[in-house]
Amino acid sequence: MADEKVDGLACKGEETVVDFDKLHDLFVYDESGSSLRFSDIYKHQKTIIVFTRHFHCFVCKDYIEDLGTVPPEYLQAADVGIVAIGPAPFKFIKSFKEETGFNYPLYTDPERKVYKALNLQEKMVHGDGKNNKHVKQNLFMGSLKSTWNALKVGEFEGNIKQQGGGFILGPGDVVHFAHIDANSLDHTPINDLLEKAGVAPVSFPKDKRD
Repeated sequence: MADEKVDGLACKGEETVVDFDKLHDLFVYDESGSSLRFSDIYKHQKTIIVFTRHFHCFVCKDYIEDLGTVPPEYLQAADVGIVAIGPAPFKFIKSFKEETGFNYPLYTDPERKVYKALNLQEKMVHGDGKNNKHVKQNLFMGSLKSTWNALKVGEFEGNIKQQGGGFILGPGDVVHFAHIDANSLDHTPINDLLEKAGVAPVSFPKDKRD
């Protein structure tokens, strides 16, 4: 199905519909707490946008760690950007980037207004990690570690029920791909995102590519 844009609505496939009219007046926050209009992220460039779960989620950390290994020259060659957004307060951006080595833009949506506008799911559902291309840790031990880290900090750094998603938007109000995660392990494989965005693939341990 070709990309479509009709009366403020852009859609791709049957998975989800993006209502850009709802998104134009919503903001996300950077590491310093400065606000950025969400629609400015994809205004001038096709952009892969990944929405994470709370910042203690070990599955999300593994995924964002791999996302951060996409070579900048691959993105430059395709004129594509990468951005990640989390549901945590902006004060946790710095530590999350340090833990994951993610050097692309990372913003937060602490009130989850963008999450809600995109209909990302708010329910506690854990999936099967067998087909996940990016989980590096044992699921049981990873869950224990996530809980322990949250207890040490005193908060979960985001709503623990919130699920994420993956989108390819822009330039402007155009959807190239949209996926709403059904559970905590339902991430779109990074190479699938890259392929749909026209970016060369990357070889990951669980997803070998030439």
